[in-house]
Amino acid sequence: MKVLVLLLFITVAWASPRLDPLVESKKGLIRGLQATDGDYAMFLGIPYAMVNYTNPFGAALPYPDFKGTFEAYDDSAICIQNLQRTDQTIGSLDCLHLNIYVPNKASTSNKLPVLFWIHGGRFLYGNGGRTQFGAKYLVKKDVILVTINYRIGLYGFMCLDTPEVPGNQGLKDQVAALRWVKENIEAFGGDPNKVTISGASAGGVSVDYHLLSKKEKLFDKAISQSGTSLCPWGIMESDRNIPIRIATHLGYETDDTNEAVQYLATLDPNVVVSAEIDLAITCVPCVEKEFDGVENFITDHPMNYDIMKAKTIPILIGYMNMEKLFEFYNKPADKYNEREIFEDNLGLAFNMIDDDQVKLLKQFYIGDEIVGENVKYELSDYDSDFTFIHPIHRRLSSYLENDGKVYHYVFRYSGGRNFGKLKDNITYPGAIHSDEYGYLFNMALLSDTPTIEDQVTIDRMTTMWTNFVKFGDPTPEISELLPIKWMPITKGAFNYLDIDNELTMKKRSYHARMAFWDLYYERNKKSLKGYKEE
Repeated sequence: MKVLVLLLFITVAWASPRLDPLVESKKGLIRGLQATDGDYAMFLGIPYAMVNYTNPFGAALPYPDFKGTFEAYDDSAICIQNLQRTDQTIGSLDCLHLNIYVPNKASTSNKLPVLFWIHGGRFLYGNGGRTQFGAKYLVKKDVILVTINYRIGLYGFMCLDTPEVPGNQGLKDQVAALRWVKENIEAFGGDPNKVTISGASAGGVSVDYHLLSKKEKLFDKAISQSGTSLCPWGIMESDRNIPIRIATHLGYETDDTNEAVQYLATLDPNVVVSAEIDLAITCVPCVEKEFDGVENFITDHPMNYDIMKAKTIPILIGYMNMEKLFEFYNKPADKYNEREIFEDNLGLAFNMIDDDQVKLLKQFYIGDEIVGENVKYELSDYDSDFTFIHPIHRRLSSYLENDGKVYHYVFRYSGGRNFGKLKDNITYPGAIHSDEYGYLFNMALLSDTPTIEDQVTIDRMTTMWTNFVKFGDPTPEISELLPIKWMPITKGAFNYLDIDNELTMKKRSYHARMAFWDLYYERNKKSLKGYKEE
């Protein structure tokens, strides 16, 4: 690191002095903290952009250069949102911050590659703080970790087809953070030409959107965990009525979208987000209308993109073997709603749903059984396939069309750090959505003393992920820890690494279920949202 450093105190001769790292970035001086759980420094809560308070639903503004030394000690700020699974609002608009975790061996003469992490949360909640995404496991492998906040929900993804609020503000926040890293990471001992963009769930969807985007090249590798832009919940149509509905709900009558937006901009964001919750409004990425002089991000449905970046950028992508089990495992018997499970779910991807389509799906997954608790595992398979697994398989095929180098995995390890299962009190074998987090990050919810078996999985996961960051290959050499070679997919073989107590190379996961969905999509492709005649 380009350390100007201050010696905070002198210890006795046989002890090591404690140094507070002070970095001279292009934005100014930034002082961090020496970590207490490993040989790395932490630079927390660095602002990379700022919300425009006159139009908080639109483009962010550049953050001015630091006038003095910025004390990067606090990562507690999060973007305004509702607390997951509650009606409580938390956070603020002063949230466009990033955190940088730097191994002590990094320097301007020993530049390390960078792993840039985008949190998930359905584009509605989440943050990049240490309580969920602690760095100590990853930085041991000689990479720099960057985690970020970006606007979510109404402030991040309201899409109005206007120059002031064109949509995808949260994705553009991510671009701003990537640009900040490109410009400043070298001062921290990072290599600006070796940045791997990564994320899970909505973060994985975001990664795929960055691969589609025609923005400048800001990363050289990509890791997408449990999400692509083809996930039906990861795209919406613009809706000019949203601000009018919220304003009306709050007692301000208007039928003019711009006037409603201007009114909402004057309000406490907690009031606006509370109204968003009351009205069950969900805002996620959208297809933007193009305007002269306005930066755009996605201007067509993701199914129509030719992913040119896949030609030059290695990709690592996969999912959990039982992604949506959390939806059904603890669901009360009286909460199984057949229309919600099938018609409403399918309506996220298809414009028209008929009885024959639903009948076909039910017969394939549950036969002639009645929808209910007795078939919760079969319904979980259906929902996992539709929501995550098949969209990822469809994206694998489109990556291959561009001759990309793609490493595919299925994570099914069940241990003491399966984050999703612990959170939802699930004891069934296998892995559900977000279960891999605990084997990449240290998390406040999880024990600091992993079992022997869990430590092996931590070591395997962090080694493969950081090998990919360094070399574009998760297993550049065979070892006792990684005893097999992870082969990329090809047009003739959809190879994948099965990650369990042991590592196993297999071919074409869930081939029967994926073949069913391939045929289903082909049969109903003209009713797909975003479909264009060839």
